Amino acid sequence: MKTKGPMAHEIETRLMAALSPTRLDVINDSAKHSGHMGDDGSGESHFTVEIESAEFAGKSRLERQRLVNRALGDLPGQKVHALAIKAKAPGEA
Repeated sequence: MKTKGPMAHEIETRLMAALSPTRLDVINDSAKHSGHMGDDGSGESHFTVEIESAEFAGKSRLERQRLVNRALGDLPGQKVHALAIKAKAPGEA
């Protein structure tokens, strides 16, 4: 089992507090982008967030992404170069 780095842990903590997800996976994609623009050498610059929360019910994809970005505050663009968001409401395929 992989241990989460400090940035992945911070992402998880902020999303848990703000959106009370029923499922949350924070996937570190940084190794796939090693040496590319935005790779800061930390090994924690690129992430995918797969999140399921009742907060997303009835909201558009854009509204869901805005909720995630709001919960993460200054991380995207400051400490995280790239963030892919897959947000669903419970029961959605």
